[in-house]
Amino acid sequence: MQHGCGSGSGTCSCSGGVTSPGAVLAADGGKAAVGSSDAALDAMVAAFNARASGYVPAPTVGEVASVNGIALHAAGDRPDDDSLRQRACGELLRQEAIRQDLLDAGDVAGDAGAQSEAATSAIEALLDRTLVVPQPDEATCRRYYEQNDNRFRAGERVSLRHILFAVTPGIDVAQLRRRAEAALLDARCRSDDGEDRFPSLARELSNCPSGAEGGVLGWLQAQDCAPEFAREVFDQSEIGVLPRLVHSRFGLHVVEVLARQPGTLLPYESARGAVAQMLQQQSYVTAVRQYLQLLAGSADIRGVDLDAADSPLVQ
Repeated sequence: MQHGCGSGSGTCSCSGGVTSPGAVLAADGGKAAVGSSDAALDAMVAAFNARASGYVPAPTVGEVASVNGIALHAAGDRPDDDSLRQRACGELLRQEAIRQDLLDAGDVAGDAGAQSEAATSAIEALLDRTLVVPQPDEATCRRYYEQNDNRFRAGERVSLRHILFAVTPGIDVAQLRRRAEAALLDARCRSDDGEDRFPSLARELSNCPSGAEGGVLGWLQAQDCAPEFAREVFDQSEIGVLPRLVHSRFGLHVVEVLARQPGTLLPYESARGAVAQMLQQQSYVTAVRQYLQLLAGSADIRGVDLDAADSPLVQ
């Protein structure tokens, strides 16, 4: 299959050797839909994104953040705010699992927030025991399908070009973002004579081999891309340079949609299973968030602001 990012070699250096159209964007074995084996992961992601009640000021230098007296990090090792919130939500669930005799009291998370396999299993059991997630009825499923028909189209294709600012070990991410934002602004502006700035910017700045071809990736479908990239590009109506940076596991992208082919709407009978799964997953996330609010409301939480836990950085 021809390599989509135009390196000519069949391998894109920024995607770890994946060979497919737009290989710089290809997913490493990600699943197209959430299955039952993903429930625990989704629960933890939702937990980490939970909004808990009450504001707690950030710790001063040297202060150790904690949940009910259990430290979330080693003294002098201050994690970033999002990592700290993730640890706090996980610790709330771990402690509740102990309280309900699902986990041995001697099982303690490490200084880096890593939990044992036993703790992970206990938290899954805790959530399965506690949460009530209703099955969506037929009317709700049909209404969601009708209001979100763009999500249930097969064969949608987009013609893309991009400029990749790759995130590599040791790179200054803040500086990289500034460079990417400057390129985005430049790409959205045209000179007085209508010159297209995108190809020259891609040749000059992109860390993808497609930069040599002006950033052209060709026609792609959602399955050709990493899921986080596909969510930003597909099921949309935008044409032209997107007014935002697109984040993926490979870095920051300035993306231009040159054309779209919308695909075919699946009949409701074919899409009903996916609709029900989406709605049930939404209900599950809401239930976990509310449960964490309840746990946080009765906990002694110091040095971490859980009220900011739905920052885009932890979604």
